[in-house]
Amino acid sequence: MAVSEALRAFSARLGHEFRDPDLLIEAVTHGSMASPVRANNQRLEFLGDRVLGLVMAEALLEADAGASEGQLAPRFNALVRKETCAEVAREIGLGEVLRLGRSEMMSGGRRKNALLGDAMEAVIAAVYVDAGFQAARNLVVRLWGARIARVEEDARDPKTALQEWAQGQGKPPPSYVEVARSGPDHAPIFTIEARLEDGRAARAEAGSKRQAEQAAARALLAEVDGA
Repeated sequence: MAVSEALRAFSARLGHEFRDPDLLIEAVTHGSMASPVRANNQRLEFLGDRVLGLVMAEALLEADAGASEGQLAPRFNALVRKETCAEVAREIGLGEVLRLGRSEMMSGGRRKNALLGDAMEAVIAAVYVDAGFQAARNLVVRLWGARIARVEEDARDPKTALQEWAQGQGKPPPSYVEVARSGPDHAPIFTIEARLEDGRAARAEAGSKRQAEQAAARALLAEVDGA
């Protein structure tokens, strides 16, 4: 299949020229565009999640030789979570080249954390299959570099941190309310609002309630910390 100019530009931003361009096309093709003759990115996403995990585990061990498993685990989770993958995807313009079905296009799929995070993992897998582990490792370390450096700060559990902040202010714990749910049953998108008693609130969406709650708590924590 021919590679579009947009995909060529994305490949340049990615810093990897594919020997097999069909891998890149597959990586950016969402399930809503699937057909008997067109593969989607779900299998690559599965592989990319594992490649990303191995790269991050190695990077964390190298960055802090004295860290315990208890210290490494939350740092690892902060680096590989879907929201982080989606942030990286946005930085390299991955959303602009996603191949989406009409329903996902109409519902803002290019901005959804779940779709962007999945596609980012699929792209990592595409590089791995195309050029091997070292190429995939170099890509991940380059794209995640600043996050690896500040991971100690990012590893705080947002819901716990927000609750501790509220308690420190003499306020009741925050509440979490599901305000919307979209997408198909097999891949729902939840919108959760984190609320404080004083009326301050923040919303976030993700592919699970837990992820959405964490993201909403993180957004609200940033608001109260900056107040």
